[in-house]
Amino acid sequence: METCHSQEQFNVTSNDAMVVAIMTLQAFAVMWINTFIVTVLCMACIKKKTLNSNEKILLLLGFSRFWYLFFSWLYSFLSRIYPHSLYVHPTLQLVVSCQGFFNCFNLWVSACLCVFYCIKIANFGNSFFIYLKVKIDRIVPWLLFGAVLLSLVIAIVAYDIADKVHCNNRNSTGRGSFWITNIKMDKHFFPSFFLTGFEYAVSFMAVIFAALLLLFSLWKHKCNMQTNSMKDLSMDAHIKAMKSILSFLVMYTINFASLILTMVYTTKKGSPVMFLIVLFQYAFPGVHSLFLIFSNPKLEKALLRILPCVKFRVCMR
Repeated sequence: METCHSQEQFNVTSNDAMVVAIMTLQAFAVMWINTFIVTVLCMACIKKKTLNSNEKILLLLGFSRFWYLFFSWLYSFLSRIYPHSLYVHPTLQLVVSCQGFFNCFNLWVSACLCVFYCIKIANFGNSFFIYLKVKIDRIVPWLLFGAVLLSLVIAIVAYDIADKVHCNNRNSTGRGSFWITNIKMDKHFFPSFFLTGFEYAVSFMAVIFAALLLLFSLWKHKCNMQTNSMKDLSMDAHIKAMKSILSFLVMYTINFASLILTMVYTTKKGSPVMFLIVLFQYAFPGVHSLFLIFSNPKLEKALLRILPCVKFRVCMR
């Protein structure tokens, strides 16, 4: 065992060490941001004994992103530093399954948040839209429950794929990128990848549709304010909101493209393209979470309160 362990350590290249170091710094920074969101909202829940719908979605989003990044980092660490540990059944299956569950849950909760903002903020005279605006707080728990069920489907699919990969690769002595080293994209895997891609596409379309509706509503309201010569301050707020939504749309589109590319390049985990894709997938939850913090008065106030304390402690060291 000692000989095998030392040989495995010896096979770790400086490139692998650098990649793991970069991913570790990025993952733990984003995990800290989402831990902050979860902690603040949990403390608010303890004080108020309840959370509104927006806070419930944000809480679950922070929770899902924390664990998605943890399992993504764990897989990257094991596959590059301790690849032989992934041959121990069911290590690979459990890590990939948990990663798939929290990744999908994160996407669906993001979609729920975007739909929630659209229904709450947008202003349309359609009777069905008005009905949704009145009932949205009751609908949110069902949306989140549906997100859990859909994520469980992806977790089962991911477990099944990982199990087939394990069977195909258990006799391999190669190191480095364990995940699908020799596997071919044959007919057994197309249903699984199709289902995963379909879920990604549906959540993406929900976000795009909700964001575009919200943008249209804000633009329409801005035009009405211009016609009625209303205050510039309100106009500036609407323009700022529209810019934020457009920024989110661009980020979410790139993230969706990176998810699809991950499936395309799934047999080339060691490639530079795959490394850049993974870096963006690590960065997106952090950047989006920062947007959410600064758009939520409670989270922003808490962050601004603790930043001077952190700065003081760093200076003292």
